[in-house]
Amino acid sequence: MSLNLEKYQEFATLLEQLCSNVTNIQLNAPTLRQRLTELQQWFVQHIVSLTDLDSRQQSYQTEMSKQLRLLEIDVMFLQGARQSATAQARIKMIEERFKTLIRYCQAILQPDENGEK
Repeated sequence: MSLNLEKYQEFATLLEQLCSNVTNIQLNAPTLRQRLTELQQWFVQHIVSLTDLDSRQQSYQTEMSKQLRLLEIDVMFLQGARQSATAQARIKMIEERFKTLIRYCQAILQPDENGEK
């Protein structure tokens, strides 16, 4: 496995761990925000800095950056939620964003229908 793919695998693992913590409601909003900030820093240091990306990987990387920014906004809204129903809706949205990011990583890690990586 190339170094680039190893980094995407590591990122997917970090996403799965954080998503699991959100799903099991093991994190409060401020802690989630801190962990998300750490995740975003890791992404910038280890994923954005990757070289030799093909256009497909570059496209996914752009989408991942966008989803991480939207995730940050979702967490801010979660912190501001005053009612339980609103907080639960925000948590669902956060979980979906994590799952989308994980799917992007998997798409990079798995060969496409043409057998390319």
